[in-house]
Amino acid sequence: MSKVAIFASGSGSNAENIVNHLKGRLKSSDFHFFTNKPDAYVNERARKLNIQLTLFSKNEFYNSDKILKILINGNFDLIVLAGFLWLMPLNIVQAFNGRIINIHPALLPKYGGKGMYGKRVHEAVVANNEIESGITIHFVDENYDEGKVIKQEHCAVLPSDTAEDVERKIHDLEFKHFPKVVEELLWPR
Repeated sequence: MSKVAIFASGSGSNAENIVNHLKGRLKSSDFHFFTNKPDAYVNERARKLNIQLTLFSKNEFYNSDKILKILINGNFDLIVLAGFLWLMPLNIVQAFNGRIINIHPALLPKYGGKGMYGKRVHEAVVANNEIESGITIHFVDENYDEGKVIKQEHCAVLPSDTAEDVERKIHDLEFKHFPKVVEELLWPR
């Protein structure tokens, strides 16, 4: 049986989508949500889905082994960053090398790095008159958005598109492809 840790800093819609996609193969108890935001909607999603949730502070994340110990003791096969905005600490990256993935709302290496997340990415794409954008699902290393790419999916950016239009297209790509990549990593064919 596989176990999945999902880190989220926001609404947790991708986290819930992954859980729903894997229903039938995994139970609620096979997931564990982690968040750094006490007011993020991912907390409510965890409650509704009956999934254990760990809330942690910046100090606990970077200056203690609290989260690392939970991950090791939980025997997680995969760590998924689904809208999680902090850089993963080196001790976690090393302990779970090749088992941490992230989704980024752009075609890396464009529009990646510290501070490039969410609406900021889409605004930059539109401001630079890009003709396409997309998602990048990649392994996590010690730097923001620099790990080996697993999958990229593209979408057109029309001259009339606003950042909100691009955001909707990206969200559709995330919902369609992220759960499938998680599934393929857990159960390779």
